[in-house]
Amino acid sequence: MCIRRKWREYVAALSATLITAAAGTTVGWTSPTLPILLSKDSPIQTTADQSSWIASLMILFSAVSPIPASYLADRIGTKKTLLLAAIPYIIGWILVMLAANVPTIYAARLISGIGYGIAYTAAPMYLGEIASNEVRGAMATLITVMSKFGILSQYCIGPYVSMLGLASFNIAIPILFVVTFSAMPESPYYFLKSGQANEAEQSLKKLRGKQYMREELDSMTHLVNENMKEKSRWKDLYYVGGNKKGLIILMGIYFTQQFCGSTAIISYAQQIFGAAEGGLGAKESCILFGTVQLLTSAISSQLVDRLGRKPLLLVSSCGVGLANIIIGAYFFMKYENSEYVVGLKFIPIVVIPIFIFSYTIGLATVPFAITSEIFPTNIKSKATCVIQIFVALMTFAVTKLFQVIADNLGNYVAFWCFGALSVGGVIFILILLPETKGQSFAAIQEKLYSSDRVVYEKRHNKSNVRLGLSYA
Repeated sequence: MCIRRKWREYVAALSATLITAAAGTTVGWTSPTLPILLSKDSPIQTTADQSSWIASLMILFSAVSPIPASYLADRIGTKKTLLLAAIPYIIGWILVMLAANVPTIYAARLISGIGYGIAYTAAPMYLGEIASNEVRGAMATLITVMSKFGILSQYCIGPYVSMLGLASFNIAIPILFVVTFSAMPESPYYFLKSGQANEAEQSLKKLRGKQYMREELDSMTHLVNENMKEKSRWKDLYYVGGNKKGLIILMGIYFTQQFCGSTAIISYAQQIFGAAEGGLGAKESCILFGTVQLLTSAISSQLVDRLGRKPLLLVSSCGVGLANIIIGAYFFMKYENSEYVVGLKFIPIVVIPIFIFSYTIGLATVPFAITSEIFPTNIKSKATCVIQIFVALMTFAVTKLFQVIADNLGNYVAFWCFGALSVGGVIFILILLPETKGQSFAAIQEKLYSSDRVVYEKRHNKSNVRLGLSYA
């Protein structure tokens, strides 16, 4: 019923998140491609160390683009910024098609990383600003749903086509994104920040249709005017208590998201399943793995506005922690050549899907909903930029270190580390995360910023003038 009433918002959101489907293809591409590159009859001879750089360089370079992306989001709007993200993806896949050596693949991954950083900086902002309060969480989780679709496409297609064939499929997604998203409306919040009230009204009417109410536009206008009384500065992310609290909360959640081992498992899925010797072939296991991801993210999108953000994150963190410990124990017994491991080959096939279900139901989806709603309009682009850089660096560290730890200490050490950090995430979320389900931007900001009596201190004519910001 809610989807029928909000179909215009969902169409805009689905079109916008095609760019995160493109991001998913760049993440999942390594799973079927690295075994080909590492094989004896590889079209491009690649070492194990080079393969780990191919997997991680894209994420590392995604830390470069959030700063210009946040600037562009404020200056030209989140819609145009998202459209720009398609260009690096298209260039990256063209380079993969032409690649005859590893440095060319490096270049393709680096350029694709620019698009990745832009997409994940601007997409949560756009979705959070076009969505109604009652579906904002569900729409923000579409970032993950579409990303998982992109990953699953690599698992299903990649093992059965050439590198050229897979790249040809992948380049079509950002092109489709440009064609469809060009027809979608810009965020009404961007128009209000830019002083374009009529354009904001037209945008909101396109998004709401018969559900449009003038009162919603008036509420948006009041909130934007209050938020924009003072020009934001980067240092306000630290000196304004609510901003700092929001950053700490999101960094803790995203740290748990990455250091539960999700990115490593996605990037090296085919190799992990191959090492596990669990009955199903590595290729088939990856398809099962990706299908569980996609279906669970779709389920999460329907639960996040019903059960709330905090319960889903707690269940998710507990589940991945337990799964990591069990998988680590299996690989330890395999490493020790234990006689018991012969009868336990089913464990990876059973537990890794449980890991993926647990991860995707909360940690993979809910953080984007929180990112889209927790900061005021005047500081949102800067905060999202900092978060995306943080996530990129954490993701790079996990992706790069997993292969190093697995090669030198064993898979089981990596999985046990992931398990311990997941348990730490449970404690963090339980203590610090407030619930934001179904609340307006104003209500969420009031909860976080209520203790900020004075936000800015200015000097004017050699006298101190204290200015208070209202977030109500």
